[in-house]
Amino acid sequence: MDIFELAYRALDLTEQTGADEAEIFCVSGRSIIVDIHRDTIDMAKESLVSGIGIRAIVNGAVGFASTNNPLRVEEASILAVKSARIRSGDPEWSGLPKKDKPAVVRDIFDKRIADIEIESCIDYTARMIKGAMAIPSVVPTSGHFLCSSSTSLILNSHGVEIKDQDTAISASIDTITKDSDLSTASEFDLSRKLDIDFYKIGEKAALLASRSRDGVRAQTQDTAVLLEPMAFADILENTLLASLNSDNVQKGRSSLIGKMGKKIAADDLSLIDDGTLPAGIGTASSDDEGTPSKRVEVVKNGMLQSFLYDCYTAGKEKRESTGNAMRASFTSTPSISIRNLVVQHPSSDIVAETGDGVIVNTIIGAHTANPISGDFSVEARNSFLIKNGEIASPVKSMMISGNIFDILRGIDGAGKDVRRIGNVITPTIRVSKMRVVG
Repeated sequence: MDIFELAYRALDLTEQTGADEAEIFCVSGRSIIVDIHRDTIDMAKESLVSGIGIRAIVNGAVGFASTNNPLRVEEASILAVKSARIRSGDPEWSGLPKKDKPAVVRDIFDKRIADIEIESCIDYTARMIKGAMAIPSVVPTSGHFLCSSSTSLILNSHGVEIKDQDTAISASIDTITKDSDLSTASEFDLSRKLDIDFYKIGEKAALLASRSRDGVRAQTQDTAVLLEPMAFADILENTLLASLNSDNVQKGRSSLIGKMGKKIAADDLSLIDDGTLPAGIGTASSDDEGTPSKRVEVVKNGMLQSFLYDCYTAGKEKRESTGNAMRASFTSTPSISIRNLVVQHPSSDIVAETGDGVIVNTIIGAHTANPISGDFSVEARNSFLIKNGEIASPVKSMMISGNIFDILRGIDGAGKDVRRIGNVITPTIRVSKMRVVG
């Protein structure tokens, strides 16, 4: 009996053991990892994973168990029910999702990735190294290649039955200059399809490291700051997203409490979380508890329109889930997360339109931000001065600090360089005034 047949068996067992409601999350997948150490491929390995996660609900209390052993599925079903029984019932539990038509999505599965051989993965990784070595005086220091394919199945006692197949591929590399004026840079790409230019990843990282040499000191001041996609996505994920989480809102841990329908960002800025985005990293026909994926307008023309909900938090407000229940793996229960957060703003040549300022490629330390207040102070890496509408000298060392809600209100421009940074899709954005510490 394969893992998916066992999933149906687990649903029956969990209900027979005494669950009022039961949910089965089953996954089977394959991944290949290749690591780079300096300019050499250090390790390559293939892994297989399969397992079942079981949620059992008894009198509003939720129990959970998981297993990757087909012989222990019955034991996991019993354990999930026992776990629920020893917990206090939650009077606000409104039930697992009901059966509904899953969303139609496309471009999340590529058979070439599903069938890829480890030798091809090594070749792609070698191309990335070659690209980095093509720039004189720059060498790679480390890197990573990962591709995966998986099939997931969600079942519950209300008739939900959703099966999805997906693939993903990603690659990254870190580089450093060889001369006395050390400068580092990194680059990466990821996709649902086998359409990445691996040579270009290495080349771009090496070029950025080379361009970042001979940096000057930045002046401490309030000035225009251009945040490139990697920097802006990093700030968003570590500041704003916690405040959009409906669980945090309901528990009083969000700066956006009482702001629904009010202006929180610049007039031209919109944020859309789209679980149906073609080829999106967070795209699937449903979220990880079986709610059909949706396109949710979170911020529209600067106005807060929606928080992000799973089935439980939506039930507490007697509204529909936005389809934002996601899992790290079959060994964990769902939690609220973005699907594909798309940043929209009218685009233009914002460098040319910026008299003086700085442009920041990446940041370090965003994880230290305050997720409730949105305050942050981070080190800006691979940054450059902007003088008279042109990118000028690299900056040797610089900190930027601020508050995410001030940033959202201060955005007055966006570039044409839209990039997918994990589950965030954003262009470079310009903030009219931010604190720069040299």
